[in-house]
Amino acid sequence: MKKLINRVDAILTESLDGFAAAHADIVALGDDHKFIRRRDTKSGKVAIISGGGSGHEPLHAGFVGHGMLDAACPGQVFTSPTPDQMLDALHAVDGGAGILFVVKNYEGDVMNFDMAAEMAADLGIEVQSVKTNDDVAVEDSTWTTGRRGVAGTLVVEKIVGAAAEEGRDLAALKALGDKVNAATRSMGVALTSCTVPAAGKPTFAIGEDEMEMGVGIHGEPGRRRVKLATADAIAAEMMGAILAELPAGKSNALLFVNGFGGTPLMELYLVYNAARAHLEKHGLTAARSLVGNYVTSLDMAGCSITVTLLDDEALRLWDAPVHTAGLRWGM
Repeated sequence: MKKLINRVDAILTESLDGFAAAHADIVALGDDHKFIRRRDTKSGKVAIISGGGSGHEPLHAGFVGHGMLDAACPGQVFTSPTPDQMLDALHAVDGGAGILFVVKNYEGDVMNFDMAAEMAADLGIEVQSVKTNDDVAVEDSTWTTGRRGVAGTLVVEKIVGAAAEEGRDLAALKALGDKVNAATRSMGVALTSCTVPAAGKPTFAIGEDEMEMGVGIHGEPGRRRVKLATADAIAAEMMGAILAELPAGKSNALLFVNGFGGTPLMELYLVYNAARAHLEKHGLTAARSLVGNYVTSLDMAGCSITVTLLDDEALRLWDAPVHTAGLRWGM
């Protein structure tokens, strides 16, 4: 294993120190490295909090700032943060208008965020949750009951974050988050495994001429192990599965091609080009696009494709100004 590390047990804390220092104009680091919060917290605004295991950077800490998250709670690599982390983050960013959790559908994340919501309720703080489950690859997968929450989580965080910035109340934000999640579908493919530093070896074995179709963002199994195909063929299979799960009636979409950490942008744009052609054949226009490494799986080679159907409201909120380490435009 070749990694740029000092000690395996210090990877997360040292990385968070570096992240907070590099983006000190946007974020602040919570006590004991429990959370990252936006530096300019706002009174009277619903606070948006998310989090999950580390190893998916820039998700989630990279999306803390104006127009997205108010705080993010990082767990150890591929390990859910604990309820006390969420509770401490909640106290740090609570503006008095309630808290919205955005939670990927993994059993550890759901359980711990639910516990934090119950603890907050005991303190008289209202909390609602949006659970993302955009992955169409498999049902009831490793670590989940139902579908996994993957790259579509970014889309929910961006659109809901923009609406919170406008001053919408907690009930409206919860409804909006659920609506965006329902209009979002994703699927991924892995060409290599990732290597968790504490394990020191690849999470799974895969041949040089193989790929894992429908892989999860922790290296969980997908639909099947198959021979490596062309980018066009890979995009065709993923887009077919995604589009089959989306409701009809919309004409505009966000097309998001996300790298897992080990794939060059040249290849991601190639996949985007193939995916866009399939989108148009389905009668949809890529009104907005995003290409890059945003919801990663450490050093895994591969990518995911996400399609979100956009109505006028979602399109406007996607375009709204955002200023975070991982996304920024309009400011």
